[in-house]
Amino acid sequence: MSFLNYVFGPNLFMEYRGVPEPQRKMYDAGAAERFGEQILSTLSVMWSVGYYTSPLLVTFLYRRGYFVADSIPTLAKITTSLGLIVIISLVMRGLGRKQSRSYSNMMKALVRAKESKTAGGASSELRRFDIEFKAWPVDFDVKALTGDTKKPVVTASRREPLQLATLPCEVIAYLAIKTFGLSMIYPGSVKLLQKFMRPMLISGRAKLIEDDNGIRYKVKTIDSNEIDTLFIDNRNDNVGNGKTLVICSEGNAGFYEVGIMGTPVALKYSVLGWNHPGFAGSTGTPYPHEDKNAIDAVVQFAINNLGFSVEDIILYGWSIGGFSTLYAASVYPDVKGVVLDATFDDVLYLAIPRMPSGLAGIVKVAIRNYCNLNNAELAAEFNGPISFIRRTEDEIIAEDNRIDTNRGNYLVLSVLKHRYPNIFGIPQLNKMKSLLSKPLEPYSIPTADEKLCMSRLITYASDEGKSFPMHIGADYSEEVRNLMAVFLLRKHLRDYNSTHCTQLPGEFFTMPWDIPTEHGFVFT
Repeated sequence: MSFLNYVFGPNLFMEYRGVPEPQRKMYDAGAAERFGEQILSTLSVMWSVGYYTSPLLVTFLYRRGYFVADSIPTLAKITTSLGLIVIISLVMRGLGRKQSRSYSNMMKALVRAKESKTAGGASSELRRFDIEFKAWPVDFDVKALTGDTKKPVVTASRREPLQLATLPCEVIAYLAIKTFGLSMIYPGSVKLLQKFMRPMLISGRAKLIEDDNGIRYKVKTIDSNEIDTLFIDNRNDNVGNGKTLVICSEGNAGFYEVGIMGTPVALKYSVLGWNHPGFAGSTGTPYPHEDKNAIDAVVQFAINNLGFSVEDIILYGWSIGGFSTLYAASVYPDVKGVVLDATFDDVLYLAIPRMPSGLAGIVKVAIRNYCNLNNAELAAEFNGPISFIRRTEDEIIAEDNRIDTNRGNYLVLSVLKHRYPNIFGIPQLNKMKSLLSKPLEPYSIPTADEKLCMSRLITYASDEGKSFPMHIGADYSEEVRNLMAVFLLRKHLRDYNSTHCTQLPGEFFTMPWDIPTEHGFVFT
């Protein structure tokens, strides 16, 4: 094996040992490897800091006269010195790795996995190691599906015709989103944050693999991004939930290693977690079109590789992960259900209050043209069962922790207004806004009223079908509309007394409510 394999090989983080009860063994690098890696890591951090502060850095160097001919020799000396440091560090890292038995075993397993023509991705031998994911072989490529004619999503923008008067605003919006804007919307894509969180991610991933028998897969999207996923298979569990797959979409700084997977895993569902493009092991950047292609590839992987039918999949999204979830629901309308936790209606209304008021126009252009995360529009394209969980102490999607400003309120009412337009008129919407301005009281609709509401819905669905919008209620009195509105709101929304980032208790993760096709037991 070439020495260069050790010099430029992936970092090894952990070795899983023992079957079926693996024991964690953090990789213990030798002194030479540690020294070389420390130098390279420090230079990497300096590069990242320099990248994000480049406008200030360039201005400083220009004022100090470093961009003139007389300064070229000085810059050349600095560059040469840094180059020598990098070369020496790489050689020391390679020598240290070559002397390590664990690293040598990992490299042999990696080379064999890449050379194998029939393995279809990582081998069981390679899965004994937790390595830098860029070196992991692809387990599933959505472009390899036979007969697949799908095209990649290339944009998620809502562009207005370009006009000369708005050109400066357009240019500033473009530069803002390309430099710092997307990182503000998706801070989990910032490499410095990922470097800080790496120990937590390694530990969380190890727990999922060791305690829950998780298997890590690399999924390649139609636009050639590589998505880091982890699957926990509970189909052999006798509890019953294991036949259903829950696909978890994380928040803007969430990772499957330490994210929302824990809730459905504890309930013994089969669970598939994934990281947004640019997060941890996933490549790319979390622009909406790349995120859409990513969740599409993840669902295709679940169907074509893991063997789940669409009807046995629940899509579960937390916070900004609701966008990925709702897009997947619009593409795969036959999924078993959608669960949205702490999710908003439109990212624009979260972005504008967090920026100076004078920049509102630029913010709107940047969001609509390059990061148009409009969950309310996507939710209108899904006709299946859907449920919402609102955090009563949410500090992220509400202003000053005021529950009446929680953007989840607007998403729920938007969905209900679309699905039942004749029931949710202006008086009913105002009444629901009043109810949502404070934490919901325990569910207390009289049994007779609940049966009456359910009977009306079942009868209408039997006669006219269950597609949305459902035009039930055109001839109802205001009193009946009010009763139906409260009933439907409480069937779709639950309150959880918590802040935005608390792990969701299992009791709140239930199958979304749906109108039964016939009289009988009603799931709540």
